[in-house]
Amino acid sequence: MSQAKPTPSQPGRLPAELHALLEEERQQSGIVFDPRSPELRANPYPRLHELRAHDPVHWSPLLAAWLLSRYDDVQKLFRQPGLSKDFRNAPPSPLGGRDATSPAGTPTMLRLDPPDHTRLRSLVSKAFTPRAVDALQPRIQTIAEDLLDAVPTDAPFDLMKAFANHLPVIVIAEMLGVPAADREQFKTWSTDLILGASAFRSPDARARREAARAQLLAYFERVVQERREQPRDDLVSALIKAEEEGDRLSEAELLDTCILLLVAGNETTTNLIGNAMLALLQHPDQLQLLQRDSARIGQAVEELLRYDSPVQLLRRLVTTEVEIGGKCIAPGTVAIVLVGAANRDPDVFPNPDRLDITRRGASHVSFGHGIHYCLGAPLARAEASIAITTLLCRFPRLQLATEPPVWRPALPLRGLEALPVIPGLSVH
Repeated sequence: MSQAKPTPSQPGRLPAELHALLEEERQQSGIVFDPRSPELRANPYPRLHELRAHDPVHWSPLLAAWLLSRYDDVQKLFRQPGLSKDFRNAPPSPLGGRDATSPAGTPTMLRLDPPDHTRLRSLVSKAFTPRAVDALQPRIQTIAEDLLDAVPTDAPFDLMKAFANHLPVIVIAEMLGVPAADREQFKTWSTDLILGASAFRSPDARARREAARAQLLAYFERVVQERREQPRDDLVSALIKAEEEGDRLSEAELLDTCILLLVAGNETTTNLIGNAMLALLQHPDQLQLLQRDSARIGQAVEELLRYDSPVQLLRRLVTTEVEIGGKCIAPGTVAIVLVGAANRDPDVFPNPDRLDITRRGASHVSFGHGIHYCLGAPLARAEASIAITTLLCRFPRLQLATEPPVWRPALPLRGLEALPVIPGLSVH
């Protein structure tokens, strides 16, 4: 078992220093994982295959973390009893040390461990159970149809701008009780928070992030005050009720949770819808199979999550020493799950680079694992299922336009900025 002696990198380094860290990585393993690379953002899978084949437990000086790319290694990490998501005492990371959804740098439930994580998650989990999501499906269907009613049927359109960017934010905004007039602003704030979270972003992007953080905080302070005076049937009122009934939800936690739900409730699902539609349009045999048998949509969504996950990196803090893949990961060290690599491990998923909506077998890791398994997974699955089936029903001859898709520069998330399509025949 080898013992590595990692030295953390610091966010905000100059380009020459970043280059030196990448050269150090190249010298130690012969492979470089640079999340700033345009090639990696456009198609990360060749590099992920290379890492998994040649250095599956890989130290990144740039990210100050171990990168895990084999499915079995990822599962071993997830099973470790001392795994943490509280990074307040972890080495700084260029991916963003603070929670991107926290307005004051205080950790949300995404960055907490039990018992605080358990307490906060229990207060919102009832809104995202399969039964609760089933009750939302008719409204999600209506929203999807209304959005497509506004799409031109005789000219190319951007599927992201016209549809995928809007459906998830409308759903979560309605759950929170946000007025329809504020939804576009909410989407802008949410995007600015995500795109500005990394130290690799431009100073302008980071400034927009801080502005969005402050504006969201001020917005929800007003909403919370209004709901205290006049409660409604929405998530904000439910959280206030829990706080007032003594469930130990502080004012700061209440505000942070509202912002977390807004961002987490729409950004990843927007990416899921866009990635899924691009994959289907690039694999017409699978698209036609789904069109012939729409009952396959549940299985198709799972395969689409595996094939091109909207979340590519999952960070965990190791608190007790663990040996994985012949490497000793010391306490206080960050480990990053390369979701796309684990989801395409050929030892687990035969012919992993092939999209196959009839695939069965092992589960993907796109929603994480254990106590931090994605709270909104049932809602994301429902929104994606409805979005895909409604699009294909409305536009059965939908195809990619000649203009190529544009990827967003936003690791650890993977999603499209633009997806130009040609509608073909519209069916109402």
